[in-house]
Amino acid sequence: MASLEEIRAERIKKINDLKEKKINPYPVLSTRDFSLAEVAQDFLKLSKRKKPVHLTGRVMALRGQGALVFFNIDDGTGVFQGLLKKDEIKEDARKLFVDTVDIGDFVEIKGSLFTTKRKEKTLLVKDWKMLSKSLRPLPDKWHGLQDVEERFRKRYLDTIMSTEVKDRFVLRSKIITEFRKILNDKEYLEVETPILQSLAGGAIAQPFLTHHNALDIDLNLRIAPELYLKKLLVGGFPKVYEIGRNFRNEGVDTTHNPEFTMLEFYESYSDAGKQMIFVESIFKTLVKKIFTGTTILYGEEKISFSKKFTVVSFLDLLKRYALIANPENITLDELKLKAKQLGVDVADSDGLEKVMDNIYKKVCRPKLIQPTFIVDYPAAFSPFAKRKEDNPALIDRFQLVIGGIEIVNAFSELNDPLDQRERYVEQDKKKKRGDAEVSPSDEDYLEAMEYGMPPAGGVGIGIDRVVMLFTNTKNIKEVILFPTMRPKE
Repeated sequence: MASLEEIRAERIKKINDLKEKKINPYPVLSTRDFSLAEVAQDFLKLSKRKKPVHLTGRVMALRGQGALVFFNIDDGTGVFQGLLKKDEIKEDARKLFVDTVDIGDFVEIKGSLFTTKRKEKTLLVKDWKMLSKSLRPLPDKWHGLQDVEERFRKRYLDTIMSTEVKDRFVLRSKIITEFRKILNDKEYLEVETPILQSLAGGAIAQPFLTHHNALDIDLNLRIAPELYLKKLLVGGFPKVYEIGRNFRNEGVDTTHNPEFTMLEFYESYSDAGKQMIFVESIFKTLVKKIFTGTTILYGEEKISFSKKFTVVSFLDLLKRYALIANPENITLDELKLKAKQLGVDVADSDGLEKVMDNIYKKVCRPKLIQPTFIVDYPAAFSPFAKRKEDNPALIDRFQLVIGGIEIVNAFSELNDPLDQRERYVEQDKKKKRGDAEVSPSDEDYLEAMEYGMPPAGGVGIGIDRVVMLFTNTKNIKEVILFPTMRPKE
């Protein structure tokens, strides 16, 4: 078998052969009358066309070297067969095709449509043109890319060789389109907020730090758009949303990538309860639109969206699955001991709510397969959520878990600037104790709140995790086109 260097050298020789014949292997212009999907769909009508048909695509298969040369081209919309037949094309054009075209090349073909004896729709080629000569061979079509990390690094090859992978990302785009349609129909305004921020706030996460040379200031890549979106509520925009990238300097696992896509939306004069109803309707609408039904398959589990979603309190989950009898009154030392018994890692700087959350993530969340809203979190779990009026020890927050994955985080937004300042003070104490993920005090945000912020309900939806769920995928890297990877040595 020829080495990659030998194959490249041979293909470069073919490029030089084309150039010697005054043929540009990478011309500016190309002619295409129809996509391959259109040709397949309107074949009967187009086969009666008197004018020649021009098609374009990447050569994916080549069969024969003699009087008959069959080949398949793919233009991204479909695959179609071409045929070079001796005496139906000029001999020099036929010979040039045989001598210079390899699998992976992009070509333009011109001719007439017909059906072969095997009933295959085909273009009988009268002339052709090289559009882009490839230098490297595509992976073996039967095995594709075997190395999983290579698939992620070279996603362009992954999508060429695997229809399943390509379809997954087409579906991802449809999901995002449906989210936009639902929110636009409800008169939410799509906005864009800064990715480079002086303070990275709005979530519990460690940011990436960068430096702006002209201003000579350090900036953070945003961990969430939340605070800027809520400033827009102050500014008189009653319903806003943003779909965009967030960046968190955290561990990489099957549900976490340092760069990921979030949808966040905020509605003035709303609250967590109202947004919970809206979120449930969003997911039922998505499933109906995309799957034309009410159920999906995730792993071995059949997940139903036909019934009202289950609602359970956070502390009840700890009682039920972690067997913590008194989560309301447990001490930090008692909780750390329980965590170690459950095999949950604990850092010295971890506070009560962080240990509790880590226990929940390991022991409780994987048990929640059917759509489940989790409510009534302890107040320390979010510095931006309103306390419940009937129990100030809890916050008016919910999360949606489906298939054991956290999909949605939402709450009634704190709009009391004095309470917010007190919460920030507590956050700053945690930061001093060594918690790098704490959201720091943000005087600019506090000032905006002091001008008056309406009551509001805010929702964050992890787009990548929704796509994982809807494509029955267990690794977040499978649904991100170009996931963050360690450079190949």
